[in-house]
Amino acid sequence: MSDSKRDQGIARYHEVYCNQLPEPPAEGEDRFFDFMLGSLFGELWSDDTLSIRDRRLLLLGAIAAQGEEMTFSIQAESAYRRGELSPEQLEEAVLFLTQYVGYPRASKLRLTLLGLIDKWRKAAETE
Repeated sequence: MSDSKRDQGIARYHEVYCNQLPEPPAEGEDRFFDFMLGSLFGELWSDDTLSIRDRRLLLLGAIAAQGEEMTFSIQAESAYRRGELSPEQLEEAVLFLTQYVGYPRASKLRLTLLGLIDKWRKAAETE
């Protein structure tokens, strides 16, 4: 993999996640991260055919189908911080996805989202 793809991937990784996730390992320390940074972030997330918001919505749907609360939380938090989706839009996405992923999975994601919204509200009140 070219250094430029990995470097581009690191920049996009930080952009997508608002510098909220841990710093990736140094090049060569972890093949998984090297591959992910070059291909997933250096190529896919960096391609301008779809916006980051578009990709995030697709990812939220895939995560909802798996019922992955932790990953949903990371994506919802990043979407909110980047101004891609408002709390109301995230709630609507969960409501919509309920019909496709089922009530048990969506209920867990809704509780996760309500916790995030409460955190965002409290943070806004202290600013």
